[in-house]
Amino acid sequence: MNHVSAEREFLDAGREAALAAGRVLEEWASKFTVSEKGPADLVTEADVAAQNAIVAILQPRFPQHGFLGEEGLRQSAGVGDYRWIIDPLDGTTNYVHRFPYYAVSIALEQAGELVAGVIFDPSKQEMFAALRGHGATLNDRPLQTSRFHRLKDAMVIASFPPNAKSDSPPLRRFLHVINHAQTVHRSGSAALNLAYVAAGRLDGYWSTSLKAWDMAAGVLIAREAGGRATRMDGSRLDLAIPDILCTNGTALHDELSTRLGEVESGSAP
Repeated sequence: MNHVSAEREFLDAGREAALAAGRVLEEWASKFTVSEKGPADLVTEADVAAQNAIVAILQPRFPQHGFLGEEGLRQSAGVGDYRWIIDPLDGTTNYVHRFPYYAVSIALEQAGELVAGVIFDPSKQEMFAALRGHGATLNDRPLQTSRFHRLKDAMVIASFPPNAKSDSPPLRRFLHVINHAQTVHRSGSAALNLAYVAAGRLDGYWSTSLKAWDMAAGVLIAREAGGRATRMDGSRLDLAIPDILCTNGTALHDELSTRLGEVESGSAP
């Protein structure tokens, strides 16, 4: 099997695992109105069950691969230094409230470089996918980011912690950008935010509260669709650091980076 065929096998396995996890989430969601357990208990069980469904598909096929998952999954990589980065349920609060903006996110990296990524939205049956060097797709149709170049014409989105105070940097960045963008949103799913940038539905996204599993798949998908992902100051992205700015790849990236930096420097009004 050649290198490209092997990577396509990885992507196909990721798609299959994401579909399986999505089915688990939708099955668990039906229990929320009939169970005596509280939503917090149920969503934890759903999260773990979805992650187990993913691992049950990937681990037997790739026994030498490592795993990093939100629900306590830590397994070192063996031969080839491959590692799957898994978020079985991104958008937990949305899921609990049955707000249809949550997803399964699965990425594969090799020696720190993203190889393949999938984000599956079970409520809309949308599968975003990317293979490095081969573009990104939505339900097998090619994706391309938007072409808006100016922040004043852009629809952008942010993530920040649920307990963020009104004078905290995440809220001040959000309020500052409102003055310059066409519109600013907050959604509750980092994975879908990144996928939507890739699909041209959003023009930019930033956060300082993410983990690697929140953004790994989405970063690859956005980049392969023509987008750009860095830290907020424009420097190289590091999945281990909760600092990301992802845009459509136009001049908008630098403009949004500048506006976000104004809050950090204290020059924002």
